[in-house]
Formats: sequence, C-alpha cells, structure tokens
Amino acid sequence: MPFPGLEDRVRAVRERVAAAVARGGHGQVVEIIAVTKTHGADAVRAAWECGIRAVGENKVQEALGKMAEVSVPVAWHLIGHLQRNKAKHAGHFALVHSMDSPRLADALHEVGVREGRRLRVLAQVNTSGEESKGGYTLASLQADAGRLLQLDGIEVAGVMTMAPFDADDAVLRATFAGARTAREVLRDAGHPARELSMGMSNDFEVAIEEGATMVRLGTILFGERTPWPTNHST
Repeated sequence: MPFPGLEDRVRAVRERVAAAVARGGHGQVVEIIAVTKTHGADAVRAAWECGIRAVGENKVQEALGKMAEVSVPVAWHLIGHLQRNKAKHAGHFALVHSMDSPRLADALHEVGVREGRRLRVLAQVNTSGEESKGGYTLASLQADAGRLLQLDGIEVAGVMTMAPFDADDAVLRATFAGARTAREVLRDAGHPARELSMGMSNDFEVAIEEGATMVRLGTILFGERTPWPTNHST
C-alpha cells in the first residue's frame, strides 16, 4: 500500500476528531475530507482503503485526471478557487466548497439548470479579514442570501472558511465563530445550511471545537506535497 502508516494516521486523526467534538459540545458529526491535491490517484485509493469516503482537490483539471484513473466511488470535493470559465465542470463534484461571489453563484446556477439538478455548494466566507483571501464578507452574504435562495440550480449547503496560517488561538476561534454566524445568516434566509467546512491539518481541532462538520486534511495524512505540473490550471 502506498503511504505507509496511513491507516494508523487516519485512526489517530479520528481519535483527535472525536475528542475535539466532545470538548466543543456541539455534538456534530465530522467528515474528514482527505486533501489529495498534488498527490497521484494512488492517494485517493489509499484514503478509500482506510475508510475515508471524500477527497478534496484544488484544481479542476487535476481532479478530472484522477477521476479517470480511480474506480472507487469516492465523493470528490472541489476545495480550491473556481474560475467562472471552469464552472461548467462543477457537476463532476459532490460539493463545491468555494462559491465566493454572486457572479460565481450565477455561473454555478446556470450549470445546475442545464444539468437539470441542484449543485451542492458552500458559500466561501472571509471571516479572518485577510485581504489575500477571497469570499463573501458577512455583510455581503447577508445582502445576497435571499437572492441565492431563488437560484434553483444550486443548493447552498453551508459555508467554508480558511483561518490565517499559524494564527493564535483567539484569532482561530474568532475566524471559525464568524463562519458559524455566516451559516446562521443562510439558515435564517431559508437555506438548508448544515455544513461548516473549516479546519486544516494545523488547526482542525480548534475548528471542530467551534462547530466544524467538515475538516480538510492533507499533510497530516499524506505528508508534504510536491508541486503539480504548471500546465494544469484551476
């Protein structure tokens, strides 16, 4: 099996997830999204063999290539930035975590209408205030929440956020609590917003304590990544 020790690492992570749920007191079920970006298709198969049922990819073309190589019925999640001209591929994914603007929402809606179904998406929210990160602000999400409800080509299933890397505990908690507030904005508008996608290898336990229902874990499972060839784009 590639990635020796993966089964043990998955088991250890599951134990840490359960402990964090208990500490946080939200009582939520947490899904581990194995981030297989820049790893080969063997990472997807290895994750499946260890009981993980969802994988996360950053780039559309990289994901499509792996989908062609993998036969296990894993759920593919798009967790990276999605350009509007790539929205046509969104139907290949069980969940798009990165709907970061009204214009992208419209593009995804059009794809869903064309395919005769609702695409499951998360609203990406910028709750850290970092200018380098995209996404809805809380105010812009409040302004758009009602309109999003009218887009019958998408189902807004929750929110996704990213905390500053190496931030202290207070900043992490404020960022994740902000995402929880954003989810309530969607719920108040009538969206079936259950999911909170937040937390990565360095901060997933804090995210779970703050209510995360999905954590995106790569390095802690597979080790450091190698760069994907530069001729692949999102």
